[in-house]
Amino acid sequence: MEEPVVTQVSDKPIRVLIVDDHAVVRQGLRTFLGPAVGFEVVGEAADGQDAVEQARALRPDIVLMDLLLPGMSGIEATAAIRDELPDVDVVVLTSVVDDAAVVQAVRAGAVGYLLKEASADELRGALRAANAGQIQLSPEAARRLLKGVQLSGTPEGLTRREMEVLDKLAEGKANKEIARELQLSPETVKTYVKRILGKLGVQSRTQAAVQAITRGLLHRRPRPGP
Repeated sequence: MEEPVVTQVSDKPIRVLIVDDHAVVRQGLRTFLGPAVGFEVVGEAADGQDAVEQARALRPDIVLMDLLLPGMSGIEATAAIRDELPDVDVVVLTSVVDDAAVVQAVRAGAVGYLLKEASADELRGALRAANAGQIQLSPEAARRLLKGVQLSGTPEGLTRREMEVLDKLAEGKANKEIARELQLSPETVKTYVKRILGKLGVQSRTQAAVQAITRGLLHRRPRPGP
């Protein structure tokens, strides 16, 4: 599958915090994520608790998170980071791929799920996509996510206009873009987004999009990784 074309919205490098309990893996990832390809590794963590503390101190754009960590798990660390730092995205990079792990990671707030067998180009493409607000899953993770989440109808109380806004969220569009396309003010869109998150019981725009897609509320599906 071809790598999605994602335009970087800024000349600034994407700041990444690498979380993995193996030093050799962290070092290898550093070689893939340098300034020459638009990234800056701002820190490393070897366990979940350290990941939360480093994220709090460094405020990276993206945390690249393993799931199998000593002490606090990667899923627990993801949930803690997303709860405290909603502007920090988390992309899972792991060897674990089962229905429960994928669903729990996404519910914890992860915006991407890749396997460690991914190539350097696939990894960089996924991080750029996540930074642009897109849901980025490996094909296997996408399949297991769709299998692991029960589908249901439209949540009670979600209005037609909220569904329209939710559809735009799933496309990774910012509030200003949504406002322009739906002929609304940015403040009105912001209010709709807040209501949507509340009605779906999630904390982030990406979580709302993932839940809507996997519950069959929208026609599209999570974008598989390359």
